[in-house]
Amino acid sequence: MIPLVAVVLVVVLLVLAFVVPYNGLVRKRGAVDNAWAQTEVQLKRRHDLVPNLVETVREYAAHERQTLEAVVAARARALGAQSPKDRADAENGLSGALKGLFAVAEAYPDLKAGRNFSELQEELSATENRIAYARQYYNDAVLTYNNAVQTVPANVIAGLTGFAAREYFRAPGEERGPVQVRF
Repeated sequence: MIPLVAVVLVVVLLVLAFVVPYNGLVRKRGAVDNAWAQTEVQLKRRHDLVPNLVETVREYAAHERQTLEAVVAARARALGAQSPKDRADAENGLSGALKGLFAVAEAYPDLKAGRNFSELQEELSATENRIAYARQYYNDAVLTYNNAVQTVPANVIAGLTGFAAREYFRAPGEERGPVQVRF
């Protein structure tokens, strides 16, 4: 009877040694997916604001066609991107195009003073802050998940069950370096 109890106990321990890390990986993967979904909500909000902003600028600065087309094209690329890396690259391109749009707006005092433009600019600024927070939340979830996937004993279970490391949502190169201050 004792050998049977010992065998059952060993089997139960082996099952638990597999189930507990596996369930932890599933929870962490779910956290990453949730964080990505929250990031996409904020990116969609940004994408929805861009056409209104472009239309407002177009009314004042119709001859700034190249800048407006660059923003529209960057938005289209961002909407079509799939993976976090592609999405990050496309969103960084959209950020650059929006900077160009705001530079154009600086040349038009009536536009800058316009209520619609000011409200859209404030809304976009708030959305950019939300995106930064969502990106940080996503990257934190990816860090936790990737650490779990790569550490013992969960890495063995991850390899057997198809869990793979996820990509971070990275900032463009110029945002990663030190800030340059010049007078």
